[in-house]
Amino acid sequence: MGRPPQHTADDFLDAAARLFVAGGARALTMNAVAREVGAPSGSIYHRFPDRAALLAALWLRTTAGFQRDYLDVLGEQPTPDTAVGAATWLVDWCRDHLPAAVVLQAGVRSFEPDEWSAAARTELAAAEDDSRRRLDKAVRTLARQTGRPADQIAFALLDLPLAAVRRHLLAGEPPPKRVTVLVRSMVGLVLGAPAD
Repeated sequence: MGRPPQHTADDFLDAAARLFVAGGARALTMNAVAREVGAPSGSIYHRFPDRAALLAALWLRTTAGFQRDYLDVLGEQPTPDTAVGAATWLVDWCRDHLPAAVVLQAGVRSFEPDEWSAAARTELAAAEDDSRRRLDKAVRTLARQTGRPADQIAFALLDLPLAAVRRHLLAGEPPPKRVTVLVRSMVGLVLGAPAD
């Protein structure tokens, strides 16, 4: 009977995210990720058959976790208050999950999706469609509630908080707490919610 694995797929993906912060996609070799975990180089291949599978898994896990949690904070029936909460949550999430935030900031193209398996590309398309559908529904709901144009709502929900954290993430540093306060104030103004 074989030994249980010492390192999980998540251990390798966490290591890959840390390496990405330090050196971008070029730093994500199979050997480097295994070394970062402290595992023999062959053990990573038991989880990921090749670099493309590793890159796909890193992107898909990161986006799935972020989108699930963001949409949960926003809620099925969002209000201006939950929208402000979701925008500020995004900033706080970036601070608390810096490697994952840097991965998302880089965008899917940084992870070479053309090299992914057909199954991974299908999963990516399905996840993007689901997220877009849910976000569009939230934007329409908030536009009806606030009387604001849909493009203003979409800007407040994502574009504004993403712009606020961008320069920090590009520098590989967490956004300071004052960015949360700034985003709360600005999104509140756009949505007509109290800005505290």
